[in-house]
Amino acid sequence: MNPGLLPQLSHELEELVAKTAPSVVAVEQGRGQGTGVVIAGDGYVLTNSHVARGDPRSLRVRLPTGEELTAELVGDDPESDLAVLRVSGPPLTPLELHESRRLRVGQLVVAIGNPLRFEGTVTLGVVSALERALPGPRGTLFEGLVQTDAAINPGNSGGPLLDASGAVVGINTAVIPQARGLGFAIAAHTASWVAAVLMRRGRVERPLLGVAARGVDLSPADALRVGQPRAVRIHSVSDGSPAHRSGLVPGDLLLRVGQTALFGVDDLKRALVLSDGSAVLVDVQGKRERRSLEIAPEPARPRAA
Repeated sequence: MNPGLLPQLSHELEELVAKTAPSVVAVEQGRGQGTGVVIAGDGYVLTNSHVARGDPRSLRVRLPTGEELTAELVGDDPESDLAVLRVSGPPLTPLELHESRRLRVGQLVVAIGNPLRFEGTVTLGVVSALERALPGPRGTLFEGLVQTDAAINPGNSGGPLLDASGAVVGINTAVIPQARGLGFAIAAHTASWVAAVLMRRGRVERPLLGVAARGVDLSPADALRVGQPRAVRIHSVSDGSPAHRSGLVPGDLLLRVGQTALFGVDDLKRALVLSDGSAVLVDVQGKRERRSLEIAPEPARPRAA
């Protein structure tokens, strides 16, 4: 190894932390504490739903300067484990949520957060895997997660996972108890659209197709045939649902909604949410043929309190 590379890497990491750390805040709610990241200069902070959930009157944000501010809960989405807060105070420096899928396994990433109340802790690791899935609350499934070996502990929740340019590529969300080197983050391309909807509407209402599905890697032959490396495979279709009425069947691959390629279930949910309940054109690869279907999803069911 070139002996000059390590000092150069160390210097670049120091500069990255100095640039981004002022945008990472502590979030307190009752006796619990997590982390948040400033996403807009007028006081919007993104964190985890499980960090913000509880008594909204007790929500507070502490800046790296030590200043404490009362926080307002703008929106909460337990299904993605994301929430948006807003604080009034001095202008804040936001970080960019990077929407592209430029992450690669082995890429260096940095986590900044407040693990076990040690505020402003910085850890370094790599992207260990992409498109991971973990069980969520109420029988839900968190999909499309970024796995990293950057040390993530209780209190890191809601903090940023950063690439070498300082862009937010994930929002740290979960660890597996008693495991080492296994941390997970919500991909920024998910966090970006969820945060935008929460800032505008306060909640995310997901129209329903009536399918159970998973994002899958396609074989090289299938990827060449359909023109993309991943798709959403249908496992089951609910009787009488929009999907059933449109002719979707188990085994079908959902490739696109409109102009949006579907690499995972989150891409499908995003396309349906942003359609505002209107009918969507779905590109489907069946066992024998490819077809386009116009499907009108059902309105989202009311969420239990």
